[in-house]
Amino acid sequence: MGGTVAPSTPPVALAIAGTDSGGGAGLTADVRAFTACGVHGAVAVAAVTVQNSVGVEGFHAIPPDVVAAQIRTVAGDMGVDAAKTGMLASTEIITAVVEAGDEVGLGTRVPFVVDPVAASMHGHPLLAPDALDAVRTLLIPRATLVTPNLDEVRLLVGVDVVDDDSARAAARALLDLGAGAALVKGGHLAGSPEVVDLLVTADGTEHRFTSPRRRTEHTHGGGDSLASSVTAGLARGMALVDAVALGKAYITRAVEHAYPLGAGHGPVSALWSVARWAPPT
Repeated sequence: MGGTVAPSTPPVALAIAGTDSGGGAGLTADVRAFTACGVHGAVAVAAVTVQNSVGVEGFHAIPPDVVAAQIRTVAGDMGVDAAKTGMLASTEIITAVVEAGDEVGLGTRVPFVVDPVAASMHGHPLLAPDALDAVRTLLIPRATLVTPNLDEVRLLVGVDVVDDDSARAAARALLDLGAGAALVKGGHLAGSPEVVDLLVTADGTEHRFTSPRRRTEHTHGGGDSLASSVTAGLARGMALVDAVALGKAYITRAVEHAYPLGAGHGPVSALWSVARWAPPT
């Protein structure tokens, strides 16, 4: 007898971050990467931004108790196989995320990627200055992996990354804050023909992930997309190094297929991963 086969349920990855009204970064990029990398994306909205390809005109922080309630509600119903943070805006929101995260096992039972978003790619601040200490003392010690860009490295640990040695020093400083591993991203290192992302784990193991540098200004959402694709790999049960390799492969293709949109910086693209299809005739 014939019949239909019930579809299997994919792993669940949770993004705790802000929206991007222009669709290039933030939760939109997170969910695109989750889908492209084979997991179901759930979200906890921490802030709503007013932005487009040119810049961020403003943002509204979600009440901390509402952010925490989203985390508890998702985890309590469907479970979470891995989670990541993005824009968290304030100390109060970070504290609420940590408290709810501790309840549902983020960073202990559940892999937890911390992308310490402090500013947009246009330089507009997305994190209150006094919240940097909360990132250092509350978020990073719970992180399975922390994924700062070079500007965020400078803000968090005071290291100017200019080469492999300084990237290694920055990663070790992040590990000293309590992270399980640090991925120092080299996308902002001008003048290098390659993009080198250095992964250092708490046991001192190092892995270099390299890709050719593509000359394009359309890289909006790149950091979010890398962190969320790594999170997807962890949700799928991959070892950390393999999950980072997945993320590096995803973001390399996403930058290769980035497109112009609006008058400013266009987004990295997940469209390369989507098969062309048409409705049945």
